[in-house]
Amino acid sequence: MTDEDLSPAAPAGAPPSTPSPSPRPSSPDEVSPRDPAPAPPPAAEAPPPSPELRDEDGDLTREFREAVADAIAAEDADRLHDLAADLHESDLAELIGALDVGERPELVRLMGEDFDFSALVELDETVRVQLIEDLPHETVVEGVRDLDSDDAVYILEDLDVDDRDAILDKIPVAERVGLVRSLDYPEESAGRLMQTEFIAVPPTWTVGQVIDYCRETEDLPDDFYEIHVVDPTFKLLGTVALDKVLRTKRLTPIGDIVDQDRITARVDDDREDVARQFARYNLISLPIVDAADRLAGVVTADDVVDVVEEEAEEDMRALAGVGDEEISDTVWYTTRNRFLWLFVNLLTAFLAASVIGLFENTIAKIVALAALAPVVAGQGGVAATQTMTVAVRALATREVGSLNLSRFINREVMVAFLNGFAFAVIVGLSVWGWYREWQLGLVVGGAMVANLIAAGLAGVGIPLVIEKVGGDPAVISGVFVTTVTDCVGFFAVLGFATWWYGLA
Repeated sequence: MTDEDLSPAAPAGAPPSTPSPSPRPSSPDEVSPRDPAPAPPPAAEAPPPSPELRDEDGDLTREFREAVADAIAAEDADRLHDLAADLHESDLAELIGALDVGERPELVRLMGEDFDFSALVELDETVRVQLIEDLPHETVVEGVRDLDSDDAVYILEDLDVDDRDAILDKIPVAERVGLVRSLDYPEESAGRLMQTEFIAVPPTWTVGQVIDYCRETEDLPDDFYEIHVVDPTFKLLGTVALDKVLRTKRLTPIGDIVDQDRITARVDDDREDVARQFARYNLISLPIVDAADRLAGVVTADDVVDVVEEEAEEDMRALAGVGDEEISDTVWYTTRNRFLWLFVNLLTAFLAASVIGLFENTIAKIVALAALAPVVAGQGGVAATQTMTVAVRALATREVGSLNLSRFINREVMVAFLNGFAFAVIVGLSVWGWYREWQLGLVVGGAMVANLIAAGLAGVGIPLVIEKVGGDPAVISGVFVTTVTDCVGFFAVLGFATWWYGLA
């Protein structure tokens, strides 16, 4: 019993061709003994050897890329087949990314049925969307129908609504329903991530019936690890691992060996929560149920690996203020994407400069402060970034909760204090040796302690507050944390100096 299967039935094999009759042998009268023997047919020219796919560093070789480009330019489908038909989907995706924009759709056209559409899943979003827009809708439809439902949804979800609807309209209704239902789930939810091909059987079936069903049914998923047991309303009763099925006697009802302590997720759960369940319980697959506890799909480990990688990259880019940027994006898109955060950072820089402006009289009398204040502010910025990175990652992976939150905050503040004291000694001695002024070294050292403690508090507190109000700490924290350390650093140095020297 399977849900909608996107893979079309295997085409029926062509009937064997009728052998042509042998030619009638010539009679002796038709051949002169003086006639020369017929010349042998020219030998077929051997195809050039295929260049190496990768070099010693594991990178795609220039020779291979040029050989593929030459075959495309010459429209030599046979040569292109020899080069690329047997490539793994990941290698094919890397090759597509290395080709020029105009060569990519030609590669798909010339390879025809030999082109593996699962390679599109491995492409950067920008390259994938552009390639699909350059292909005829009919070609995309045929390729999508050969994919598992989760891969098909992954390809379709990034397209413009008009292009996506045009492609879906050309897919048979029985296959389209499952895709549309998956696309209706929230973005980055388990419903978008799951595949709707799975094996579900009633609890009354015997183990032998299940094994025979798996052997005899042609439209099963390509890869599966568990048998799902459901009641007549398709509510999930539990799962049975394949190894347990194979080790149980054939006459045993499958319901007797079902694992009722099942771990499930709902279709609207965040995919990060799904990934955490895989890590926590060492899962290979995870059943996904709807609001009525009916089995809707399955998420497998290979999908979760992609989620973990994407989320880690997303957090890393967000901390740097580059959003969802990819190396395949255009210059204009990249410039526009980075401009906003650069502009926000400029505003915060002016805020820090205004703090310096409050102490113009102090700087005019102690010029050395103009050189020393950025040292304190910069050191605080680095310390805050370290703390913020740890805090954001701990929040993203749910390593910090109500049970250990206070301990985590206390640890970071204590680390900030100890580092602040250590660098206060180093900076104070350096200033004394440089300017031969022990009081100035004392002022700068005290400011260093104050700013590093502020950096520790800001690095932990700001991400916690942002998450509490429903924001994304990875996206917003960096600008605010840098602002705090700059303002506190400048204010501490100049304020301490004003107080110590009585310059107010």
